[in-house]
Amino acid sequence: MRRYYIEHRTVYRYAEPVNFGLHRLVLRPREGHDITVVKHELTVQPEAKLFWLTDLFGNSIALAEIAEPADKLEIVNVVIIDRVEGPEDEAPQLRSRASEVTMPVTYPQMELGVVSGYIAPVYEDDAAAVASWADAQRQTVPEPTALSMVTHLNRCINAQIKYMRREERGVQSPARTLTLGTGSCRDMATLLMEACRALGIAARFVSGYLDAMAAAAGRGSTHAWVEVYLPDSGWRGFDPTVGDVVSRKHVPLGVSAHPRGVMPVSGIYDGPPGSYQGLDVAITIRQIDCNESLHSTAKEGR
Repeated sequence: MRRYYIEHRTVYRYAEPVNFGLHRLVLRPREGHDITVVKHELTVQPEAKLFWLTDLFGNSIALAEIAEPADKLEIVNVVIIDRVEGPEDEAPQLRSRASEVTMPVTYPQMELGVVSGYIAPVYEDDAAAVASWADAQRQTVPEPTALSMVTHLNRCINAQIKYMRREERGVQSPARTLTLGTGSCRDMATLLMEACRALGIAARFVSGYLDAMAAAAGRGSTHAWVEVYLPDSGWRGFDPTVGDVVSRKHVPLGVSAHPRGVMPVSGIYDGPPGSYQGLDVAITIRQIDCNESLHSTAKEGR
């Protein structure tokens, strides 16, 4: 078992005090057989009332009611997680049963009601372009299994789409990503999700953290990837930004059938035009001793 300390600081700046509406925070890591949340502290300034809920996809969501106007909104998420011990770079799914599902994928009758929501395209206007691209990639893999098909699509996106960090809000449409040949991690994940769906493979969007060099230096940002559902082996993660399956370096915060469903922080404010001045995000991830507490680690990092 390995223990990790994660600090995620988000600061919104305004030219003058503004009023804040309800904010939705998807910041608690998803627990499972490979991840356990040991401690979690979520603080908001100005002070907010936090109400917790579990959404349709099983994500832990905090709703923040912020009563006081301010010219700065700061959200600090500090968490300690334990991860199952394993070979250094082994992905959790590699310890699962190998998938033998062939193309086209046939899902059990009792799962179809849920699976259908993960097969329908999000970007309907782009469906034809995405399907054409996905089918072209499929032609280069003779008699693929579902797993080999997704693995191939994942690598194709990594090879054909150049990663580019975008400051604009939202997700780029998959057809635009294909046209430009560039995109952020969220754009690349959206393209992979829609390409899998075009081939009849259930897929969902994942938002979370990636333990990389930038995160170790306190300069990390949130990350995105995709999980596909195969009837004989469950949800399996693929990251087109790195061109490989997910590993122990990936920490999921939330999953959704739609990319907008798991934005780490979303909400509204009311203020004069031009009052919004910008956003700063800093994420730190580091391995710690299993005896360290959240409070001692947080003080040490400041």
